[in-house]
Formats: sequence, C-alpha cells, structure tokens
Amino acid sequence: MTPTLTPPSEAAVPPAAGEQCDRCSAAAKLRVAVAGGGDLVFCGHHANKYAEQLVKIATDVSVDPELTWRGTQLMSEN
Repeated sequence: MTPTLTPPSEAAVPPAAGEQCDRCSAAAKLRVAVAGGGDLVFCGHHANKYAEQLVKIATDVSVDPELTWRGTQLMSEN
C-alpha cells in the first residue's frame, strides 16, 4: 500500500468585514477551508443550511463569534 500525503492545511481566517456569502449577498459569518486549497464563505443562514455537507469537506473552520453554527455540534459528534 502506498501512503498518501496531504499538505498541511492553513488555518481558516475569519471572514473580513464587508465579505459576502458565496450563495447570496449577505455578510459572511463562516469561512471553511477545504482540502485541495481554497475556501468558502457563507452567511449564517447558508452556513447552517449546508452544515452537514460542510463538515464533511472542511479541513479548518472559522466561525464569527456572533453565529451559532450547527456544524460545531456535528463536528463534536464525530
């Protein structure tokens, strides 16, 4: 069996003020770093709507302190 190396993930930084959700124009409240590079940002509504899928692909997550993200509980259950 050949081992597979994954590059270390860079820590996700919180969404910057004025940054917008990737799905709508609302203020971003969650940043998710994904394997393979890149990141996604979402407003609170879309962050919670896609929480189950985001938990599966996230290598690092940064949540705005004002947001209660459903994914936090899902991550602790695994």
